[in-house]
Amino acid sequence: MAWTQGAFTYSFEPVGACVMCGSSGARVLGRRLNRHQGLRPRHRRAVATTVVQCRECQLIYADPRPVPEQVAAHYDTSPEGYWGAAYFTEDSGYFEPQMQAFRRLWHVGSTPRALDVGAGIGKAMDVLARHGFDVHGLEPSRSFYDRAISRGISAERLRLATVEDADYERETFDLVSFGAVLEHLQDPAAAIARALRWLAPGGLIHAEVPSARWMMARLLNLAYRMQGLDCVTNLSPMHPPYHLYEFTPASFRRHGQRVGYELVEYELFACQTFLPRRLDALATRVMDATGTGMQLQVWLARAATPHRGLQHGRRLAR
Repeated sequence: MAWTQGAFTYSFEPVGACVMCGSSGARVLGRRLNRHQGLRPRHRRAVATTVVQCRECQLIYADPRPVPEQVAAHYDTSPEGYWGAAYFTEDSGYFEPQMQAFRRLWHVGSTPRALDVGAGIGKAMDVLARHGFDVHGLEPSRSFYDRAISRGISAERLRLATVEDADYERETFDLVSFGAVLEHLQDPAAAIARALRWLAPGGLIHAEVPSARWMMARLLNLAYRMQGLDCVTNLSPMHPPYHLYEFTPASFRRHGQRVGYELVEYELFACQTFLPRRLDALATRVMDATGTGMQLQVWLARAATPHRGLQHGRRLAR
């Protein structure tokens, strides 16, 4: 079945199994509209798809999955329209915690080579370069790519391509970073497996993704249930920011067992709660204590790659 929304045409494909762990067992969480739902979506006119959760690794995804006729068209928008003005303000701490974590986990050499997948306007590439990386990037959106080049990112170092279409020599990079990327891909598992081929011995894959255990989503879903609705707030497969998946540490552990990597370390961040200031502070403390923040950050390495002094798969304390 095909369906058109504005300039986009979608087909809806049934999902036979979880892309991360391969399990065919999933439970229905509810329905997700093709627009922002708000607190009271009862009278909103929209198309909905079913949201499910894998019973094995807890990955959340849509089934059937909306597949756009032209994936790149989703992101062919102005950078300001996609991220908002705050993204373009100077932030001295941007990507710095990730740099500290990499230096703590990586023990191979002195001049690492990095690939930033979904480089956007090149902010992380700038930070990587300042930290002495030989840095390269991939960006599938023409408008984001053009803005990165206009900001001074070298066209020789930033490719206009998707991770599915790009190719690099094997064992090229010490760091492959997926910052807010995997949740947008039709097959994030395949993207990770592809990145593993590009990873040098002792190298690390870094990813930041939406958490399937986010407390605020659970509370909003409860509010829908109290109204007698089967709506859920998880995902946004047919409207910005076009999220197709929410992950758990188990999603990466189980996928790693299938393709040959280990979850070295992970951390959860509360991020935005969209609550008044006083409630925001309380909710943030609860999320930090219970591991139910919005964003999940993971560090992955090829199986049997030594990382001194680490317990693989550990959660960092907040």
